Amino acid sequence: MTDQTLQRNDEGRLRWLLRRGMKELDIIMERYYAQRFGDAPDDEKAQFVKLLNQAEDPDIWAWIMDYEPVPAAMQALIEQLRVYR
Repeated sequence: MTDQTLQRNDEGRLRWLLRRGMKELDIIMERYYAQRFGDAPDDEKAQFVKLLNQAEDPDIWAWIMDYEPVPAAMQALIEQLRVYR
């Protein structure tokens, strides 16, 4: 398998993870991915992937909407996501 094939598979998996269970959250995640993800620093990209893999939709929504305190490790990423709400 080539590096290019791996990249396409990774992008496909990431695009699948962008589909959340809530339309409003889907829109925010898609906007962030389309407008920021490609140019984001590597550490921010890693945080985003971690968020998609590990966090539950209600938690992500509550953090983005500032309904609940954001974990310190996710603060910078959540601030970036808020730009796209």
